[in-house]
Amino acid sequence: MIEIIIIAIIIILLLSIKQINQYENGVKFTLGKFSGIMQPGWRIVWPIIQFYKKVDMRTKAVDVPDQEAITRDNISVKVNAVIYYKIKSAEKAVLQVEDFYYAVSQLAQTTMRNAVGKVELDELLSQRDKVSEDIREIIDVMSDPWGITVENLELKDITLPEEMKRVIGKQAEAEREKRAVIIKAEGEVAAANNMAAAAKILSESEGALHLRTLQSINDISSDQSNTIVFAVPLEILRSFEGKKLS
Repeated sequence: MIEIIIIAIIIILLLSIKQINQYENGVKFTLGKFSGIMQPGWRIVWPIIQFYKKVDMRTKAVDVPDQEAITRDNISVKVNAVIYYKIKSAEKAVLQVEDFYYAVSQLAQTTMRNAVGKVELDELLSQRDKVSEDIREIIDVMSDPWGITVENLELKDITLPEEMKRVIGKQAEAEREKRAVIIKAEGEVAAANNMAAAAKILSESEGALHLRTLQSINDISSDQSNTIVFAVPLEILRSFEGKKLS
């Protein structure tokens, strides 16, 4: 009889030993009431009168599926995201919400739709990081009673209707053409200014124009296929004319 009792005690002890891994916390209940947090290692949980639930304390990544939303300027878009969160209180995550994983996903979906509805399409496309941070802050505050902290949220894809894609494509093309015209005009203005400055310098320096002419002739003469027509300056002709008169 004693041997049976000893064997039963040993079996109960063996069944009572529970392992909590390094990345987990255990939430223990005694007679249905919360009785403490079990840290990593081997812990005793007495059968029948006690039970426990493991909570993974590592950072979790949750894909938020495509959500239909309408921006403030009445453009229909589809957005999806990924949210990174972590359990900071295993007790709250078990006691305050039935399924924290499902709850965070649903909260992210509704918050994302509401946030998109508060911004215009241009802001959503150009300031994606800011919109993501706004959504993260809202989810972080609302999930705080569940013992959850939201570390990051990233909007992954923003899908536009086909007609809106065509409009944006035409707008981008028009912007490129506009920029090209402006750059060309700026180049022409700069070239004209440079030519005006060079002409002024040549006109103010005696003999500079003749030297520039000789330099141009020298550059052209390097190619034998070129034909050079040399115009004699009027000043030289007039000097000869003066000699004849003398």
